[in-house]
Amino acid sequence: MIPIPRLISRCALALSLVLGVATAHAQVLRVSAIPDEAPTELQRKFKPLGDYLEKETGLEVVFTPVSDYAAVVEGLAAKKIDLAWLGGFTYVQARLRTHGEALPIVQRAEDEVFTSKFIVPADSPVKSLAELKGKTFAFGSPSSTSGHLMPRFFLLEDGIDPDKDFARIAFSGAHDATVAFVASGRAEAGVLNASVMDKLIEKGDANAGRVKVIATTPPYYDYNWTVRPGLDPALREKIANAFLKLDPADPAHKELMALQRASKFVPTTSANYDGIERAARSAGLIK
Repeated sequence: MIPIPRLISRCALALSLVLGVATAHAQVLRVSAIPDEAPTELQRKFKPLGDYLEKETGLEVVFTPVSDYAAVVEGLAAKKIDLAWLGGFTYVQARLRTHGEALPIVQRAEDEVFTSKFIVPADSPVKSLAELKGKTFAFGSPSSTSGHLMPRFFLLEDGIDPDKDFARIAFSGAHDATVAFVASGRAEAGVLNASVMDKLIEKGDANAGRVKVIATTPPYYDYNWTVRPGLDPALREKIANAFLKLDPADPAHKELMALQRASKFVPTTSANYDGIERAARSAGLIK
């Protein structure tokens, strides 16, 4: 029989080990992203970045895909996601949902001058936005900055009301899906993120070869990496610094940066997205 004091000691040791394991498992950085591309592509883009962030933060990095844009906003608000890749409009929604407590920390230099491209089938006679009136049209996700909000805003500025002037509006759900919609004839025109369009052309995507670009929007702020409300400031700074020191000239960073389509990451602030909020209110997407 084990003496009671020794039994208590062993139980205490076992409990401490269990608690230690639980604490270790708690050291996880939960990351997600708006589903603006196919899930397989998002996973491919994230893997090297996740490995890098693990080394830089000392935390286990877990990527959690979501089914729609709203799920990322709710995940941040509920503190179930620590770090998220958001579009400008999705960030504004997260900012409003969390009363300004969700904070953008970095963005690619490219996101300071982002654009969207309007496309039609390669054999279409359409050459201008004005000629899209009466056509069927595909946006991306309703919450997409570059696939819906800003193109809608600029169309309205050009005197084209999508709800009145297009024969029918469809939402493809993602940028690459919009190209597929137009290439297959499911829509006579569409609009998507310029970076995704360029990537599809570079990789020789069959659908991209069946469409052509007829117009590009003026530039606007778009994507950023945002942290949840209440994230430890020291961890927030560590994450930001990890992004800021990425250098495509460093062979260890080259693939990661190429997958992110980033020349470099720069600090960003909530104020950079005030124009996105104004556009959303002007377009009636935020009441």
